[in-house]
Amino acid sequence: MAMNMAGSASGGGRRGRRRAAVMAEINVTPMVDVMLVLLIIFMVAAPLMTSTIDIDLPVASGGKSLASNAPPLTLSVKRTGGACNSNVELYLGDTLIPAAELLPKIKAIKETRSEAESVVYLRGDKDVCYTDMMKLLGNIKASGFKASIVIVPEQGS
Repeated sequence: MAMNMAGSASGGGRRGRRRAAVMAEINVTPMVDVMLVLLIIFMVAAPLMTSTIDIDLPVASGGKSLASNAPPLTLSVKRTGGACNSNVELYLGDTLIPAAELLPKIKAIKETRSEAESVVYLRGDKDVCYTDMMKLLGNIKASGFKASIVIVPEQGS
């Protein structure tokens, strides 16, 4: 009995102040949730960052990458069939436009842009005739823009 009494006397002072054990585990559930949300966002956003017009650009040497933050004005030419001077589709940005409306639209865009943004990038399918490309270059120059033809660098350079 004395033994029980001594045991209860020494333990009696600590009865109400028990400390909880230190938790040595890390809860990774919030981190996994955040990573899954970021994965979904990138999976949805990645296809929107690519050009939607399928053009087979010619390969050439030279060229340089764009160093501007503003999205450039691009004019894409896609041959849909037929001989020269026929059956080409013109895309201003990603919008299909008729050839007759090209010059007025480019002139209207020129009025809203600054001098630093006065370059039109011309993307032509490799099957587009030379005369079609030269007519478009003439229209771009007539509207007051500078023209730059987009090429794909050779694999060795």
